[in-house]
Amino acid sequence: MSNALIKRWEPEDPVFWQETGSRIAKRNLWISIPCLLLAFSCSIVWSIVVLKMPLVGFSYTKDQLFLLTALPSLSGATLRIFYSFLPSMIGGRKWTTISTASLLIPAIWLGYAVQDPTTPYPVMLIIALLTGFGGGNFASSMANIAYFFPKSQKGYANGMNAGLGNLGVSIAQFVMPLAITVGMFGAFGGNPQSLPNGGEIWLQNAAFVWVPFVVAATLAAWFGMNDLASAKASFAEQAVIFKRKHNWLMCWLYLGTFGSFIGFSAGFMLLSKTQFPEVDPTRVAFIGPLIGALIRPIGGMVSDKVGGARVTLGIFVGMVVAVFGVLSFLPGASGAGSFMGFFLCFLALFLLAGIGNGSTYRMIPTIFSTLAMREAKGRDAASIKEAEADGARESAAAGGFISAIGAYGGFIIPQTFGFSMKATGAAEAALYVFIAFYVSCAAITWWYFARKNAEMPC
Repeated sequence: MSNALIKRWEPEDPVFWQETGSRIAKRNLWISIPCLLLAFSCSIVWSIVVLKMPLVGFSYTKDQLFLLTALPSLSGATLRIFYSFLPSMIGGRKWTTISTASLLIPAIWLGYAVQDPTTPYPVMLIIALLTGFGGGNFASSMANIAYFFPKSQKGYANGMNAGLGNLGVSIAQFVMPLAITVGMFGAFGGNPQSLPNGGEIWLQNAAFVWVPFVVAATLAAWFGMNDLASAKASFAEQAVIFKRKHNWLMCWLYLGTFGSFIGFSAGFMLLSKTQFPEVDPTRVAFIGPLIGALIRPIGGMVSDKVGGARVTLGIFVGMVVAVFGVLSFLPGASGAGSFMGFFLCFLALFLLAGIGNGSTYRMIPTIFSTLAMREAKGRDAASIKEAEADGARESAAAGGFISAIGAYGGFIIPQTFGFSMKATGAAEAALYVFIAFYVSCAAITWWYFARKNAEMPC
């Protein structure tokens, strides 16, 4: 059992790292990854459930269905604000165990609720909000893992934890359409629902399928992870990030990268169905999140070599071009559009957002470590060492908080599509809003981080 509090942790010491630190850090990382993967899987469950609800007797409007896909991201993003500080306050191992176990609540409740078409809509709204437990876990997971690795490997560690964790979105969108076709839990899973074409599905399995894996991951976190004494910090010690201008700038940029990744993941299937009714988006929806998740570690590694700001600037320029591509393939007055072109442009958006997730997250430790060292310039060796620790604490807290703001994209994007459809009957207005936003992100990245003599080159 490796659940003891570790009192000495010095990853920047090469001897300590080689003899002890590397092994412990990697064990914690490889337990953290499946916990985070399951959190993302559970958080995205509504993306498939809402497509099938009308077929099994639920009489919800399109606006109501879009809201159900968006609420988990809204609550998840809000929870991230608090979750980002909790590993330092109560311990990474303890909090990972608690937060992973919490996924059982919405998974089990949703599994029972979808079996009854008379379940009131407000009940579904509550379950959707609770599904945000999964989204909240990202902030605490990233804040916790940030403490374990030396600066030279933070890009790798953050990229692996976040990138493979993000795979939960793609895995869920691949697994759930298959899981609902089979009564895999027998009498324990409930009866199937009848479809208009005479077929049957077990819609509850979209939620139930994750329960045994969540139980296993919870046990792994409790028995296999560690708490670090050096990571202990009060909320007041971490709250200094709110006074940092660069914290808020990075919130805006991460909203552009991760917010796009999770927002398009949540809204792509329903948007596709409204624009191309003849297409079954469940067959291909998992591909975009898969690409975005797999490419994220590469974004971090490339940024380790050439600088996160340069990569991020190129990403936002590319996203502007990709959204114009989406617009050109939508159905409208000029024709029926092209789903293949629409889909390929969205794949480009997922690819770019995935790289940007890695590059923006690589910028964070550089920024906060630099700020701490600038403030300690000219002081004695003890002050320099203390500044290094302060920079690590601020980086961890900022990374979690920035991820919280970025996650609001999962609510904003589906809701923007919903508002656009309601107001104009089409999705174009929402896409032009996204273009304007990506332009602002590119401008901020260039001015503050990427141009010659930038305020904070990184």
